[in-house]
Amino acid sequence: MIERYSREKMVKIWSQEEKFNIWFQIEAHACDAQAELGIIPKESAKIIWEKGKFDIDKIEEIEKTTKHDVIAFLTNLAEYIGEDARFIHQGMTSSDILDTTLSIQLQKASDVLLEDIEILLNSLKRRAIDHKNTITIGRSHGIHAEPITFGVKLAGYYAEFLRNKKRLIDARKEISTCAISGAVGTFAHIDPYVESYVSNKLNLVPEEISTQIIPRDRHAMFFSTLAIIASSIERLATEIRHLQRTEVREVEEYFSKGQKGSSAMPHKRNPVLTENLTGLARLVRSSVIPALENVTLWHERDISHSSVERMIAPDATITLDFALARLNNVIENLIVYPETMLSNLEKLGGLVHSQQVLLALTQKGASRESSYEMVQSNAMKVWETPEHSRKNVYKNLLKNDANVMKYLNETEIEELFNINQHLANVDHIFDRVFKPEV
Repeated sequence: MIERYSREKMVKIWSQEEKFNIWFQIEAHACDAQAELGIIPKESAKIIWEKGKFDIDKIEEIEKTTKHDVIAFLTNLAEYIGEDARFIHQGMTSSDILDTTLSIQLQKASDVLLEDIEILLNSLKRRAIDHKNTITIGRSHGIHAEPITFGVKLAGYYAEFLRNKKRLIDARKEISTCAISGAVGTFAHIDPYVESYVSNKLNLVPEEISTQIIPRDRHAMFFSTLAIIASSIERLATEIRHLQRTEVREVEEYFSKGQKGSSAMPHKRNPVLTENLTGLARLVRSSVIPALENVTLWHERDISHSSVERMIAPDATITLDFALARLNNVIENLIVYPETMLSNLEKLGGLVHSQQVLLALTQKGASRESSYEMVQSNAMKVWETPEHSRKNVYKNLLKNDANVMKYLNETEIEELFNINQHLANVDHIFDRVFKPEV
């Protein structure tokens, strides 16, 4: 991933140095286990830990000849360890190292992403509570529906990212396996104790049954989870982009001093961060199809998955880490315009209360069909009224409709336009989302 969309902590997980460090730890722990079994001298295992070093440039140079990264690493490692290096990698195959390392890297990446989600959850919760009673209009099909609060809207996203947190915890568990079972996974030349020992040392669990690799359905589940999180990011980003449109302008990304919106139009203040998040979400989701296709490999192993994972694993996790941090920044600094929300809500001249009128008519004895006809026929007249003339027009139309007045009096109609009806259960919603925390 390019530096522009990368953060140091996540990038380090996928660095060459970190990868080779993990390779060495796996090999050295395996030697300790072999020493406990009496297969290699305990002194040799100790020397391997003490002398074990590597040179990244040298490994890359050796690989030009060997065309095999693990062999290049082991060759370079032997140059530092000396004679005792002959005990390294006994009974093991390259995939034992590569797959177990990938498990550790994905595990570490998950920990970073879980931290990111936790920070975002805190921001969403704080802003939701701040705007618990900030009245705005709910929309369906992009059209005014009924009033809600901006806090309820944010609480919905909080609940979604809480689900994402649980999904990622499950995905982390799914990929936290270790395979040190040798060629085709039969433990023919290595004791299963070595796998158990290394798993314990590296906070992994032994793979139930490996072929020569860890089954890729685990990884497919992991990358699918990242994609779902990315889609949640895009959903929230898209909401903010819509609400920032000039014709709406209920919220706005923070526009810092000195920031420029357009090279041609100095007046512009664009939702560039949320637009960027939309694009980054697409990139994370692009890892899913390759990850799913990696599940199908030939027999006990081929390497058609290898090149894919070398790209999608760092790219997807680095991108998602950046996107979560950027989204948190957007939410933390989001500018909210309650007055504009109220102004927009009133643009339809009270039509947003139509369901209350409909229900009241049925409660008074009118059939649902005739009630719907009375409410809708008057509502259509409001749609045809110029926006600047709509204030109270719907309410007045109802009061002047003889059919409506057979069932409702003017006082009752006035009460039906009380916005508090739509907010009566906001506390209940918040209690369910945040439970005893609020």
